[in-house]
Amino acid sequence: MGKLTRAFPFIRPYRDLTGVLSDHKLASLGDSYINFVYSLVLSNHTGKPSGSKVKGAALAEALREAGLRDFLPSRMTKHMLADAAEALIVYGWLHNCTTLQESVAILGKSQDLVEGLSKLLITVKNRITFP
Repeated sequence: MGKLTRAFPFIRPYRDLTGVLSDHKLASLGDSYINFVYSLVLSNHTGKPSGSKVKGAALAEALREAGLRDFLPSRMTKHMLADAAEALIVYGWLHNCTTLQESVAILGKSQDLVEGLSKLLITVKNRITFP
C-alpha cells in the first residue's frame, strides 16, 4: 500500500485517465476542491474573503476545450462532464500533480473561468502517470 493510499484510503487505484474521469465519488470531493480554489481566486481579486461555486457548464466546456472529451463514453450530460473535470482536478491535487497555490495561480491568470479550468485540466493530464 502506497503512502497516498495510507493517508487517503478512499483513493482507488486507476489504470488510466478514463478511470479517473469516470469516478463519480471522486467528483464529489473535486466539487468542493474546485469551489475552494475558485473562491480563493475571487478573494484575491476582491481583496476580501469570498465564497463561490463553479457552474457545471463551465467545467463541461473546459473539459471539451482541454481535449478530454474523447476519453469518456458518448451520451454524457453536461453534469457528467463537469463531474469528470472535478474528478481529474482533485485527483491531480491528491497525487501532487498540482498544488493548491498553483491551481489558484492558473485560474487567477486566465482571462476567463473556462480558459483557466481548461489550462488546469491540461496541466493535470500532462503530469499524471499511471502504473
